Parts: sequence; C-alpha cells; structure tokens
Amino acid sequence: MIGLVTLSRRSVLALAALGIGSIAAGCSRALTKPARTVASTPAAPGTTSPRKAATSPRVGGVRPSVSAGRPAGAAALEYLHGPRSAPAIALTFHGAGDTAIANELLAIFASHHAKVTVFAVGSWLAASPKMAETIVGAGHELGNHTYNHLDINSLGTSAAQSEILRCKDLLVSLIGSGGAHFRPSQTQHATPLVRQLAGKEGYPVCLSYDVDSLDYTDPGPATIRRQVATASAGSIVSLHFGHPGTVAAMPLILHDLRQRRLEPVTASTLLAS
Repeated sequence: MIGLVTLSRRSVLALAALGIGSIAAGCSRALTKPARTVASTPAAPGTTSPRKAATSPRVGGVRPSVSAGRPAGAAALEYLHGPRSAPAIALTFHGAGDTAIANELLAIFASHHAKVTVFAVGSWLAASPKMAETIVGAGHELGNHTYNHLDINSLGTSAAQSEILRCKDLLVSLIGSGGAHFRPSQTQHATPLVRQLAGKEGYPVCLSYDVDSLDYTDPGPATIRRQVATASAGSIVSLHFGHPGTVAAMPLILHDLRQRRLEPVTASTLLAS
C-alpha cells in the first residue's frame, strides 16, 4: 500500500528555491501501437492515490516536495495527476518533430491564453536550440524527456543516467535550469531505478499522466479530441508535437476545456494548486 503524504503550500516554494519549479509529454513504450492508459483513482487533496504499486510510490493529487522527510536527491515521486479539487488540467507535450508544427501549436496556445508543459527530447533541442527560448518566453515550461528518447527502463544504470544528465545539461545551457520535471522516455511509468536516477539529478517529480491522447498514432483530430475529453479536473494529458492531427484538434480541445471550466495550466501550476 502507498502511505499517506501530507504536503503544504510552503513545500512548493522549496522547489522554486531550487530552481526546479518554474521551467517542464509522455510517450508509449512503442510508437507503433497505443499505450495503455492508467488512470488513478481520484485522491483527496493532500493524500496519495489509493492504487496499488509493487515498487516505489506513485502519487496522484498532491503537491511535490523536496522536504516532508524527503532529502534532496531522494528518488523522484511519480505523479499521475494533480489535485482533483482544482478546476485545472495540464496539457503536456513530447517535444520533438517538425518545429513548424510546434510553432503552430504555440500560436494556438497563445490565441487561447493556454499554458502547457513541454518535455523536450534533448537531441531535438540540440538541433533547434531556439525552441527552448520560444517555449519558455511564451510562458510555458520545459522539462527533461531524456536526450535520445530511448527505452529508458531497459537501459543499465550508467546509460540511463547519461540520458537524463545530457538532457539536463542542455536545458541548463539553454534556459539556465534543468527544467521543471522529468518524464521517462518510451514509457508511462518509470522503474524504481529511473526514479532514483532522476532524483539524483535534481528532479523530485517524475511526471506521468492519467490521460493518453493517442495522438502519436495519428488517429485523426476527432479521435484525439474524444480522448482528451475523458480528462477531468486535475488530469495530466499526454500529447505530442510533430503531428498535424494534434494541431487540427487543439482549438476544439481548448474550446471543450473552457466549456467545462477547466483551465489549461503548466504541470507545476497544477501540482501547486
């Protein structure tokens, strides 16, 4: 069973003090078939999600902290969603692919006053470094999605750490920070080893998601819209840059969220609400 975790608003400020909480999409294990979407049971604010975990804690509905008995460098906690009481939702994006498509999405976000979190693949940012400033300058946040987007759960310790560290170092060189959060590549859930390595590199949060848009399978805008419509207050949604169907669906997705009075915010804002 996962133990209860009680966190205060002051804990969130601890993240900001470390320079982690101001700047951070998930991918399936195989990009050729839909990922299994795991939705945690809604948790009361300040508690963990009452779902079984065979390994280390996976947390939903609480605020991240580097305190509360967790020393800096402790294994990252995995979050499936934010507080269910908050009328907000986090749209999180795998940052890779054609930068023209990325810029189309950024223009849509701007016109709808929506803020998102982009988990950048390091090699993508290395090839298009100006995207980092463009994303952060628009009020969105960047996170670490490994450097080469390998199946990180299958890598050995040194290789997995290198994937996290190389992307972190690149983010530091581009935006002055390693990013808001870490998201493992090619998986919804990180292994205990990967969460340990993420924590060692300064990421208290390993951000998962409870809604998979399946947009990477290019199912068409209508299907993507229907998938995102399954989200509820506090949900973290996995989406991707680089897919025209996502661009076509996004204005309708944002309209749907506004109609449901769900505000699109960054992951950090959601977890701090």
